[in-house]
Amino acid sequence: MWRDKWILLVLAGLLGLLQYRLWFGKNSIPDYLSKEQEVEKQSQQNANLVQRNALLKADISDLTIGMEAIEERARNELGLIKRGETFYRILPSEEE
Repeated sequence: MWRDKWILLVLAGLLGLLQYRLWFGKNSIPDYLSKEQEVEKQSQQNANLVQRNALLKADISDLTIGMEAIEERARNELGLIKRGETFYRILPSEEE
């Protein structure tokens, strides 16, 4: 009789310890939920950074194309040339 009560008491104590670890110990359910929130927050920050990087890449591309457009305009309208280049200017004949 006492033996059954002791076994029941030991099992109840073990169950209590396991429940304590589950709810209040290291890597408990509240820890898991807080880590899950941190992961969600970090994922949102990563998505924002990916979007920002895409915008920066587009800006770089626009600036590169813009510089090429400025260079072409300077060549055509102002007759500017780069160092090391040879510029040939073809003049129309005087007969026309």
